Amino acid sequence: MDRLSQIGILFLAALLEAGGDAILRKALHLPGGVSRILAFLAGAVVLFLYGVTVNAPAWDFGRLLGIYVVFFFVVAQGISWLVFNQPPTPATWIGGALIVAGGAVLGFASA
Repeated sequence: MDRLSQIGILFLAALLEAGGDAILRKALHLPGGVSRILAFLAGAVVLFLYGVTVNAPAWDFGRLLGIYVVFFFVVAQGISWLVFNQPPTPATWIGGALIVAGGAVLGFASA
């Protein structure tokens, strides 16, 4: 599998995981009833799809999941800002820069 395909899969997995988490978070604050149950089920399905997406390829699990953390962080911050109206704090920007730097080390390592 080429690097671009790997990056695409990791980005999709991050969208699914952070999106599934966001759905569950929203579901927790819905009033009881069918809409809440459906939201919980939707979140569970999306998180299941994340698990399948990130684990289906035969790749170096530890290394690529280390890079995946970068995608998850970036996507989660975007969802937090856009969906929950919670922009990143200065500490989050600094910590995020460290996460991205770590992902760059893993991504550009020769093996």
